[in-house]
Amino acid sequence: MTIKAVIFDLDGTITQPFFDFDAIREEMGLARDSGPILETMQKMTPSQRKRAEDILASHENRAVDESTLNDGAWQTLDALRQKDISIGILTRNRRHNAEAIARKHNLTFDAIVDRDAGPVKPDAFGVLKLCRQFAAAPAETLVVGDYLFDILSAKAAGAVAVLLKTHNECERFEKHADFTIDSLDEILDIIDTRKIKGVRY
Repeated sequence: MTIKAVIFDLDGTITQPFFDFDAIREEMGLARDSGPILETMQKMTPSQRKRAEDILASHENRAVDESTLNDGAWQTLDALRQKDISIGILTRNRRHNAEAIARKHNLTFDAIVDRDAGPVKPDAFGVLKLCRQFAAAPAETLVVGDYLFDILSAKAAGAVAVLLKTHNECERFEKHADFTIDSLDEILDIIDTRKIKGVRY
C-alpha cells in the first residue's frame, strides 16, 4: 500500500530532544510521578493552572530559541516533498511554537495540529484529523515519533507507528511500534518497501 502522508512529532523527532519534564514539574511544584504535565494541569485550580501555563510557556519559548534539527530532518522532509507525500506535525506544544521552529529552520509543513485543536496524544484525534485533511487513510499514513504517546496515537487511529529511537526509554516503547528507526531518513526505506510489497507491516 502506498504511503500518502507522514505525520511527525516535533520535539525529539524533527528537533533534538530539549525538554526536561522532571525539571518543569519541579518548577511547577509537582511530584516527579504526577503524570503527564498537560493532563495534570487540567486538574489544577485556575490560579495554579495560570502559573503552570506561564512556566510551561517559558520552557517552550526557550525550546524554540535553542532548537536544533535532528540529523537528516531537513533532507528527509525534502525527499518526502519530492515524492508528493503530505507532511503533518502533531504536537502537544503550541501551534505558534511549531511555526516558529519551521521558520527558524526553513521547514515547510502542510498542516499542524497542536494541543489546542482537540484531545492530545495519545488520543487518536490528531492523527485522524490530519488524515482527513490529507485525504489519506490511516493505513496510508506513517506516524513518526520518539515517545510512547506518539506510538499509541498512531495505533489508536489505525496508522503505521514508527518509533525514532532518540528517547532514553525507547526500548520500553519498541514493542508497541510497527517499525523502529535510528535516523529519520530510514522512513524513506519503509515507504519504498511498502510501495513495492503492498504489505501492512
